[in-house]
Amino acid sequence: MRQGAYTVTMQHVLTAISDPTRRAALALVWDGGEHCVCELMARLNASQSRMSRHMKVLREAGLVLDRRDAQWVRYRRNPQLAPALVAIVDAVLAAEGVHERKVA
Repeated sequence: MRQGAYTVTMQHVLTAISDPTRRAALALVWDGGEHCVCELMARLNASQSRMSRHMKVLREAGLVLDRRDAQWVRYRRNPQLAPALVAIVDAVLAAEGVHERKVA
């Protein structure tokens, strides 16, 4: 059963990072800070509805967390993401040249 839960999670992650816009948004929030939808919209040249849909997919895959701040929604990297999934995202972003993992 646990394996099944892992497979579903992995499928959600792989589906979420398959889209170029979602990968670009993920690269922005992967820095550890919080980013509002308005910032993501401006940096990725996307409409509010399109950006919100993409961020919903990332949130449902467990890659990002959201927080409502008045009328804005702010997104950040999920700090509780399993290390194996972090490694996958790091590798995908690094392969595209949009992310360099910071070594502590």
